[in-house]
Amino acid sequence: MGVVMVVPRHVACVMDGNGRWAAQRSLPRTAGHEAAEAAVMDVIEAARSSGVTWLSLYAFSTENWRRPSGEVDILMRLVRRAIRKHAPVLHTRGIRCRFLGMTDPRIPAPLVQDITDLMTLTRDNKRMTLTVAFDHGGRRDIVEAARSLIRSETPADQVTEASFAEHLPYSDTPDVDLVIRTSGEQRISNFMLWQVAYAEWVFPKVLWPDFRAAHFCECLDAYVRRQRRFGDVRPATMTGKGLR
Repeated sequence: MGVVMVVPRHVACVMDGNGRWAAQRSLPRTAGHEAAEAAVMDVIEAARSSGVTWLSLYAFSTENWRRPSGEVDILMRLVRRAIRKHAPVLHTRGIRCRFLGMTDPRIPAPLVQDITDLMTLTRDNKRMTLTVAFDHGGRRDIVEAARSLIRSETPADQVTEASFAEHLPYSDTPDVDLVIRTSGEQRISNFMLWQVAYAEWVFPKVLWPDFRAAHFCECLDAYVRRQRRFGDVRPATMTGKGLR
């Protein structure tokens, strides 16, 4: 009898290590951001091919605005270039694109327009949903959800986890099953705090610009080997011996 492969529905990636990748090569940090583009596209295709239906990528946090302005400006230009370059392919492959965050007025207007155009182009696609967390902060999302809930005048004794979640941005997003954080660092970094509450985490040491489809599949394999109990003591009903 064959092993049932339990592919995670929602995978999220903290794309860490661009700066260290560049430093190892005596290059400016921005070279690491530029090299990261290939990893992004490889992971998107690997996720789609593996049957993952929701993929979230942490591209730029609310805290990243503290970085040198020159680095931030170049990063914004790189993101715009990548969107314009890859939008047709993403659409052809049936990927719906969303951007989580996007509230800071410092985001250049041309980039905002390109992002809006990409979301409009792909909004009816069904194969996979790609969420790019850009100008994102998990705490900010929770605070905004609380404000929205208060404005709705919902009585306090009627607030549940489910009703609260309805006020989060993109409330149809399922909980994250697997978080991959590259470079070996082991931090949450304010990423989708509500959605990762029961996620499995893996921390491959490879730096993000070197991360490829084979590494992604290794992380899926690690996920398959785990038993998810969600706080219970019962043995998992589905286990695997790895991806085949």
